[in-house]
Amino acid sequence: MVALTEARRAAGLSQYQLADRLSVDQSYVSKYESCRRRLDVIEFLRVVAAIGVKADAILAQLPPVKPSA
Repeated sequence: MVALTEARRAAGLSQYQLADRLSVDQSYVSKYESCRRRLDVIEFLRVVAAIGVKADAILAQLPPVKPSA
C-alpha cells in the first residue's frame, strides 16, 4: 500500500523499525507494502498508530470506490 509506505518513510522509519514497534517480523511490513498481504481493519489501525499518523489521513489518499450497479 503506497500510502502506508510513504507515511512510514515520512516518519523516518525503516521497515525494521516499524516491525519492531509492531512486534512482528520485517517481512510482515514488506508483504503489506508490496501488496502481497492484506491488512484487516485492526491491523491497519495498529500500523498507522505505530507510524504516528491518523487513519483518515491515509484513507483520504486512496482512490474512491465505485458503487456497484
